[in-house]
Amino acid sequence: MKPSAFAYRRASSLSDAVAALAANADAKIMAGGQTLGPMLNLRLAQPAEIVDITRIPELCATSETSDWVNLGALVTHAAIEDGLVPDPTRGFLARVAHGIAYRAVRTRGTVGGSLAHADPAADWLSCFTALGAQISISGPTDTRRVPLHGFMRGALDTDLAPGEILSAVHLPKFSANARFGYAKFCRKDGEFADAIGAALLDPDRAIYRLVASTTAGAPIVIEAGAAFAPEEIPARLDAAGSTGDSYERRLRAVILKRALAEAMGK
Repeated sequence: MKPSAFAYRRASSLSDAVAALAANADAKIMAGGQTLGPMLNLRLAQPAEIVDITRIPELCATSETSDWVNLGALVTHAAIEDGLVPDPTRGFLARVAHGIAYRAVRTRGTVGGSLAHADPAADWLSCFTALGAQISISGPTDTRRVPLHGFMRGALDTDLAPGEILSAVHLPKFSANARFGYAKFCRKDGEFADAIGAALLDPDRAIYRLVASTTAGAPIVIEAGAAFAPEEIPARLDAAGSTGDSYERRLRAVILKRALAEAMGK
């Protein structure tokens, strides 16, 4: 298992990385390499050039404003797990991070890479969508900031245009009464999940949001209300386009109910 030949370029800045993509339409970004590395070795990906962005300081940085926590795209799962970056969820993000794959993967895998790869079974996609995250996308002309919900168009398919890089993740800050829930089902610890459920209940801001992963597309988002009952979940999922056979749909509903129960303190 060896990759086909490719040119290697280490970008010194975000603008340098964007310029490298603009100069070579067959270039690929390398961040943590937890997906691209195996794909290169199996020759499922055969880019002409690899653009290494791991030494770009601004992509590793974090910051806070009064309303947002900003994570550079190169923040690793392990950094979140270990509490090394600001966490507006008071430890909820660390617990989600702890359940991602294995520690070796978490020390290399990045939040930006996970979102840009857009695997439906990835944890951050469902979790950050439930939290109402936004992302920054940097391209040749500007940087645009958009909601994460709607960024994923399908499995491994996103709104990233050629030459664009997902450069940051922005997480809103929550009220002191906000509660969070997360659940997933894996056939084996460390593997991608068959179903993921995430819940955010923030009564002070009138946000009652549930998110369920799908097997072949973007997560399903349910904007609920204060009186929402767990028994409504199967019907709401079906109405939102939940697909799959009866087992898959039931599993999705059960996992989302567990996430909601955790957020409700049950």
